[in-house]
Amino acid sequence: MEYIKKAEKTAEGNSDRIRGTVKEILADIEQRGEEAVTALAKKFDNWEGPFVLSPEKKQRLIDKVPESVKADIRYAHQQVSAFATAQRESLKEFEVHPMDGVRLGQRIIPIEVAGCYVPGGRFAHACSAIMSVATAKVAGVKTVIACSPPRGDSIAPAVVYALDVAGADIIIEMGGVQAIATMAFGLFTGKPANILVGPGNAYVAEAKSILSSQGKCTIDVFAGPTESAIIADKTADAMTVAIDLVSQAEHGYDSPVWLYTDSRDLGERVLEIMPKIIADMPNPEVPESSWRDYGEIILCKDREEMCQVNDEYAAEHVQVMAEDLDFWVKNLKSYGSLFLGEGSTVPQGDKCSGTNHILPTKKAGYYSGGLNVHKFLKIYTYQEISKEANITVSAAASRLSRVEGMEGHARACDWRLRKFFPDNEWDFEVYNQTKY
Repeated sequence: MEYIKKAEKTAEGNSDRIRGTVKEILADIEQRGEEAVTALAKKFDNWEGPFVLSPEKKQRLIDKVPESVKADIRYAHQQVSAFATAQRESLKEFEVHPMDGVRLGQRIIPIEVAGCYVPGGRFAHACSAIMSVATAKVAGVKTVIACSPPRGDSIAPAVVYALDVAGADIIIEMGGVQAIATMAFGLFTGKPANILVGPGNAYVAEAKSILSSQGKCTIDVFAGPTESAIIADKTADAMTVAIDLVSQAEHGYDSPVWLYTDSRDLGERVLEIMPKIIADMPNPEVPESSWRDYGEIILCKDREEMCQVNDEYAAEHVQVMAEDLDFWVKNLKSYGSLFLGEGSTVPQGDKCSGTNHILPTKKAGYYSGGLNVHKFLKIYTYQEISKEANITVSAAASRLSRVEGMEGHARACDWRLRKFFPDNEWDFEVYNQTKY
């Protein structure tokens, strides 16, 4: 492959410094609790008011949202909930009887408490509120706590309305590491979260990762800077490709966007027009930085090599503007979410098409998909072995335990054989583990 344009920077850099800072903040919050959180909220958000949004204030904020905006938020909620419901219905409880006297089964139990982080900053992420909270509610989560940073004297009204429509049980006006810790430790609510989900900045992502590694809770994905890739062949329209690359570059100064193509003409045409489209943006400095520092155009020899490059990068979003869309569905193996054909663009999935936009980054697409209803469900198994079935199951388990050198395991099975079949003669040979 050949680079028509290569990135000047990588997305690594300050991760060690950030992780150290976050560890210190989390340790302080775990020790001092709500006192530490209150101090951090004052320092970073200049916030001194109550953290838990009251019903009265919530209604005042909802009343500020125009009816047309409410209608669009309800549409997004309907789409996301419908897809999450289909996901939920794809997973079933079941029971099987593989032999006489053996009953095996699967139970599906929703997580009790979910903590959903909704970013603030430059944008009012109403759709992100729907993606996390609505999906948790479809899964059957009993208590959903949502945190979002205040902008001035409150959370953005559109975010509050989205959280209300999606079914958030408790809304907390708080952002940053302190919000993640508040949900994990159950501060101000008395309900520690079993799972933390939702995108955020590098500090939020590190906080989720650290708390998960400490066994405090589980998380959805490690969410780094937004990544987007486009796979395009000679049939693609260069203007459409460039516009879509810019649409994702506006996420942040360090949000990489990539084009994989087997058409040199297309790649060079996109390279030529990108600066013009960026300059036409109302705030061009963000996409300009993203494209300059992290943007790439990779020329491949054929579509098989394009698949290989795609799976190496494992981008959060992958758009395909190429012939034979079914080929790409069957052959692409690593990505967060896939957008097929010129009619599909990432903003549709980000906002309202129905699939979830909380997706893996930093090559986590190698081993994980994005947030989905299954993340909020615990899959448990059960079994019942009758006395009669022990003559087969315990005998095999006893022998296998000794193959592995686990005498205690073997004797638990031996006891059942003796107890249930006292008239049988058993030869419980102690196997030498080194033979195997």
